[in-house]
Amino acid sequence: MFFTLCLAARGSDLLVREIDCLRRAVAQTRVERPFGIKAWVVLPDHLHCVWQLPVGDGDFALRWGAIKARFSMGMRRARTRPRHNRWELRRRGHGAHEQ
Repeated sequence: MFFTLCLAARGSDLLVREIDCLRRAVAQTRVERPFGIKAWVVLPDHLHCVWQLPVGDGDFALRWGAIKARFSMGMRRARTRPRHNRWELRRRGHGAHEQ
């Protein structure tokens, strides 16, 4: 599955500035809800990625929810107060048979 996530605040550099926090959020989520990463590109205000979910498990929304929550929580713990950390998810699939 191909995803594009954009910060609501276009023009922000939050994702590259807080890349370690994002990496931790993804790693913790993968432990809890495994998924394969085929490709991942992080840009200042959005990211693109290709995932492979386990057979019979199409719950990408739960995984994204966990990643976004952990990312936001991690920034709060680090006392980083971004002005905008809302996300917009755009999913682009490649057919009904994709995993």
